[in-house]
Amino acid sequence: MSIDTEIEIEQNITRLHLNGKEFILIGTAHVSKKSAEQVKEVIEREQPDAVCVELDEPRYQSVMEGNKWKEMDIFKVIKEGKASLLLMNLTISSFQKRMAKQFGINAGQEMIQGIQSAKEAGADLVLADRNIQITFARIWNQVGFIGKAKLMMQIIYSIFSNETISEEELERIKSQDMLDAMLNDFTEHFPRLKKPLIDERDQYLSQKIKDAPGKKIVAVLGAAHVPGIKEEIYKEHDLARLNQRPPKSKAPKIIGWAIPVLILAVIAYTFISNPTAGWQQTISWVLWNGSFSALGAAIGLGHPLAIVTAFVAAPITSLNPLLAAGWFAGFVQAYFRRPSVKDFETLPEDVLSVKGFWNNKVTRVLLIVVLANLGSTVGTLIGGADVIRLFLENL
Repeated sequence: MSIDTEIEIEQNITRLHLNGKEFILIGTAHVSKKSAEQVKEVIEREQPDAVCVELDEPRYQSVMEGNKWKEMDIFKVIKEGKASLLLMNLTISSFQKRMAKQFGINAGQEMIQGIQSAKEAGADLVLADRNIQITFARIWNQVGFIGKAKLMMQIIYSIFSNETISEEELERIKSQDMLDAMLNDFTEHFPRLKKPLIDERDQYLSQKIKDAPGKKIVAVLGAAHVPGIKEEIYKEHDLARLNQRPPKSKAPKIIGWAIPVLILAVIAYTFISNPTAGWQQTISWVLWNGSFSALGAAIGLGHPLAIVTAFVAAPITSLNPLLAAGWFAGFVQAYFRRPSVKDFETLPEDVLSVKGFWNNKVTRVLLIVVLANLGSTVGTLIGGADVIRLFLENL
């Protein structure tokens, strides 16, 4: 190994001593080939008792079981209401793979190397990052309705955009982890997201590293987290508190039930006082709800019966917050256009493009669920407003 390489490695290493233990933090670049080499070199040289990697259990399983998609039950995903979450995970995967394809880089290779080197050194492996779903939940809790809409648009745009990644953007990504990189521009407009995305994870990572077994611990981390961990590791952090999902606000549930109760009450009152106007309200509610939900399913290139299902289901499901038109449309789509083994096998490649998202039967189902639900929401707002308008006109 050359002297220059030795210096480069040492510049990315932070050594800390606390309570009789030595902590060696390797600040890696998630999309740099050299980082994996650095990780291998340091673990072989130091022979640590434990190796901590910046992964949680779901991401670790994803790394170790690359063909897990083939075992997915699309009907179960829809039934459990996880279509939106799965679509979000696929879009993040798309971002990673698109970047890897452009620059010939295997994103996260340094984490894989950390896992392999830990096994070869006989060291305990510690998954030190917080569950990504909890991080998303805590991020979601920090923004309002408009913020949620902007966040979704930011993530989806970054995936569906055909723009190549510039060298400047690549250099920025090298100093961040993948989640940070995707949401960087958004956090500039919503500074509160820094707490769940960066600060809390620094605290969580530092505590997991500090609690790792043995006297010598190597931690493989994104370079952006090292400064925070250097400060937080000297403090005690409550992992149970950091792992808590934010309490659900009662407001959405109250609003979710208040709107249908109000709509039904207004239509019922109008029927009693003016049956003709009552029928107008009913038709307006059905047409607005059904049409927008069906339009969403159609944009997703749904099966004709899935589009019809969205139209029929939306006016009814909009009156029951426990149901969603997209679920029914998705079930019908999956029944008539059941994903094949090939669809699951090609899923990792198909998510690289807009065309792939629409052509793959798995993502087609997910898109129909999400778009039909979105259309139903728009239809509820417009249809509800029209029902109130007709009510006021006939007072």
